[in-house]
Amino acid sequence: MAEMDLNDLRAAVAADIITEKQATAMRVMIEKRIGYRDFMKREDEPFEFFSGFAEIFVTVGLSILFTGILGLLMVSRQFGFVAFSGAGLAFALAFYFTLNRRMNLPSMWLATVFAVSIGLFFGYLLFDPIRFDETDFLIVSLIGFGAMLVWYRVFHLPFTMFLVGIYGIAVTFSLAALIEPSAFAYSRAWYENPFDLNGSSVFSYATLAFGLVAFVVGMWFDTQDPYRIGRKSAAGFWLHLIAAPALVNTIALSLYNMGGTTGYLLTALALTLISLMALIVDRRSFLTAGILYMAALLVAAFGDTSNKGWSYVLTLLVLGVFITVLGTWWGAIRAGIMRALPGFPLKHRLPPYDTIMDTE
Repeated sequence: MAEMDLNDLRAAVAADIITEKQATAMRVMIEKRIGYRDFMKREDEPFEFFSGFAEIFVTVGLSILFTGILGLLMVSRQFGFVAFSGAGLAFALAFYFTLNRRMNLPSMWLATVFAVSIGLFFGYLLFDPIRFDETDFLIVSLIGFGAMLVWYRVFHLPFTMFLVGIYGIAVTFSLAALIEPSAFAYSRAWYENPFDLNGSSVFSYATLAFGLVAFVVGMWFDTQDPYRIGRKSAAGFWLHLIAAPALVNTIALSLYNMGGTTGYLLTALALTLISLMALIVDRRSFLTAGILYMAALLVAAFGDTSNKGWSYVLTLLVLGVFITVLGTWWGAIRAGIMRALPGFPLKHRLPPYDTIMDTE
C-alpha cells in the first residue's frame, strides 16, 4: 500500500469524506511517529493558487464571459441591472465550480467578480454623481463587507477573506472620512503621506487600526488550525497578506519619516520586532512587507553622496543575503527562537516547531 501524504488528507477533507478535525487528529497521530518537520519538509506555509491547467483554462473562459457582461453594461447603459446580473451569475456558478468541482482559481475569480459587482450595483443605486457623500460610501462598503462574509459562510473559500479585508479597508476609510469630513478631497497629509502617523491624518490611524484588527482575526483563524491542513489557516493567510502592508507601512514609514539617527534606529528596531513576530507566527508576509524599508535603511547606512552607486549595490547584496538565508533556514531559525522564548498564551496553538525542518 502506498504511503498516505498531506495531499491525501486535504483531498479527503475537500471531498467531505472526513472533517477537518478528523484530518488534524490523523495528522497529529502520524506526526507523533515521524516528527512534524520531517513530515512537512517540503512545505511549511501551504499556498495553492491553482491545481492544474484546467483551472487556468476555465478561468480564462469565465474572464471572457464576464468581460462580455461588462461590455453589455457599457453598450446598454443599464448599469444597475447588468451589475446585479453579474453578481447573481457569479453566485450561481460558484455552486458548481466551488462546491461541486472545488476548483480554486475559478472560485477565486467568481468571488472577485461577485465582490466588484455588488459594489457597482449598490454604488450605482446610492452614489450621487455630482456630490460625493461619505455616508453613501460607508453604506456600500458595509453591504459589500456583509455580502462577502455571506459568501465565505456559503462557500468556505479562504480567498474570500482577502475580499472581506478589501471591503474592511473601505469601511475603515469611510468612517475616517466621516470623522474628518472631505478628507479625500482636501487633506494634503493623505495625498503626501497616507500612512504617516506624524501627519496627524485620521486615515493613517484608521489604517493602523484596520491592520491590527485584520491581524487579530488572522491569528484567530491560525490558532484554529495550527497544523495548517484545512481552510481556516488558508483564510488566515489571506488576512495576514492584507494586514501586513497596513501595519508595516504605517509603523515603519512613520518612524522612518522622523529622519535622522533616531528615526533610522527606531525604524530598524521596529523592523527587527516585526521580523521576530513573523517568525513566531510563521507568516512571511509581514517580513515581505518590510523589505522596502530595510532597503531604505541600508541605503542610508551605506550612503555616500560622492558615489550613490556603491550604496545601492551594497544594499542589494546585504538584503539579498539576508532574505535568502532567512528563507532557506526559516524552519531552523524559527525553532531556535520558539525554544528560547518562555511560555506565553496560545504558544501551543501556533505551528509546531519541536523538530527542526530538514531543508532540501
